[in-house]
Amino acid sequence: MAEVTMTVNGKSVSGTIEGRTLLADFLRTDLRLTGTHIGCDTSQCGACLVHVNGMAVKSCTMFAAEADGAEVVTIEGMANADGSLGVIQQAFQDHHGLQCGFCTPGMVMSAAALLKENPKPTEAEVREYLEGNICRCTGYHNIVKAILAASGQDVVLAAE
Repeated sequence: MAEVTMTVNGKSVSGTIEGRTLLADFLRTDLRLTGTHIGCDTSQCGACLVHVNGMAVKSCTMFAAEADGAEVVTIEGMANADGSLGVIQQAFQDHHGLQCGFCTPGMVMSAAALLKENPKPTEAEVREYLEGNICRCTGYHNIVKAILAASGQDVVLAAE
């Protein structure tokens, strides 16, 4: 058993974990932050994506102990301070960038990482960046629209 302490969505948290506890499981089970989804356990789908010290990380492949002392942001931390939807979340709602919603947390977290690196990505850059995320509802078209809208750009895709 090991003790971990980290800052999650701006709040200091700690817990006693087994060494094999994945960050995704710590977030979901111990902290009850169930917005981080576990879709594949193999780092293929991206539903479990969170930010650790500002980097996008698939939390199903990272041990919670590796995040000891880290700054972690989950989908719950993407909302505005008053609880309203953040810019990216609002763009996903406005542009129908979600269908069943299972991939949405990972997509939003990926979008945030992309827009941090590249504030005005092209459609092709958005699509390439999302290669590590799977939407089983094939909602990529509207997800791309939402990310372009969140970047403040006009939303006209090549396929339209």
